Amino acid sequence: MADSDLAPKFAPFFSFAGIAAALSFLKMIFGAGGAAYGTAKSGIGIAGVGTFRPDLIMKSLIPVVMSGIIAVYGLVISVLIAGDVNPAQRQSLYKGFMHLAAGLSVGLSGVAAGYTIGIVGDAGVRAYMQQSRVYVGMILILIFGEVLGLYGLIVGLILNSKS
Repeated sequence: MADSDLAPKFAPFFSFAGIAAALSFLKMIFGAGGAAYGTAKSGIGIAGVGTFRPDLIMKSLIPVVMSGIIAVYGLVISVLIAGDVNPAQRQSLYKGFMHLAAGLSVGLSGVAAGYTIGIVGDAGVRAYMQQSRVYVGMILILIFGEVLGLYGLIVGLILNSKS
């Protein structure tokens, strides 16, 4: 089997599909979609809190910040994948599929983390408005949600290093 059989012309497509899965929100592709959902859902709760207790708004912004970090994970893996694609030479299917897997791991875990942060953030800031002792518990649950995205980033980095 010749080297050209292992390196078809369409192999870089899978690398760029991995970049899209990790980063883009265009047509509901994964990565930033979770972050956008977490920001929107938490923002609704913060707006509700702000109408009754404006003094709590700054402490209630934690879920929005954590949602933004999820989008950064997608950006990191996308930059690494894009830097690994060299248009001057043929790329193997193995490398393309590893890039796709890396992007999907970050993107899908970003969706899960963003949904978690959004739901916990919305309910948490509303509960915090009623009872201030809920704040520490809310932060801990948000951290556990954020770690879902971090696990996806770690898996994506390992997959990218194997390509």
